[in-house]
Amino acid sequence: MGVALWRRCGAEAVGTFVLVGMGCGAIVVDAQTGALGHAGICAAFGIAVAIMIHATGHLSGAHFNPAVTLAFATTGKLGWRDVGPYVAAQVVGATGASLCIAGLVGTEASVGATAFSGPPLTALCIEGLLTALLMFVIQAVATDVRAAQGWAAWAIGATVALAAMVGGPLTGASMNPARSIGPELVAHGGLTHGVYLVGPVFGAVIGAWLYQALRGSEEG
Repeated sequence: MGVALWRRCGAEAVGTFVLVGMGCGAIVVDAQTGALGHAGICAAFGIAVAIMIHATGHLSGAHFNPAVTLAFATTGKLGWRDVGPYVAAQVVGATGASLCIAGLVGTEASVGATAFSGPPLTALCIEGLLTALLMFVIQAVATDVRAAQGWAAWAIGATVALAAMVGGPLTGASMNPARSIGPELVAHGGLTHGVYLVGPVFGAVIGAWLYQALRGSEEG
């Protein structure tokens, strides 16, 4: 028997809480102390993702990201009726983490909220490309039995860290609507730009289907 939906949603909320709590918490701590630097912040996001995939992947699939959830639904890896509860749990987890950061650590750097420099269309394309890369890796290592076993969590975490290292100074490298919504709700009362919704969702769907087109038969 599969894991009950409420348990899966609980795992998604906890995983997203840790992702945002550690990643955005690192941004706030670095703004206060300068102790982590850009590479340290990127590592915090990547390591948090990898750890929570190991901790909860067997319960919910460890999406922690509405764009990933939607992309999995389009490829048949998740039922459409589960999308709404998953996304709600992810946003709740991200918002809860942001409230904890604001209350316990501080509100510097807008609680780790994402922001972009340059034209919005450029930012949207960057977010889309980064998320496509992330989703391509997720689809490859988490759904294809031919992938090296036991490395999925760290491959995905490393992809998050790499994308953050390159794209962070440009757009914040969100790749995740929940990761952007949580800090924005706490710092500004709502998401200030649709770049962080549209870019990651379209990018994730493209990345998922690109791997689907390349994977072929698992027996062949």
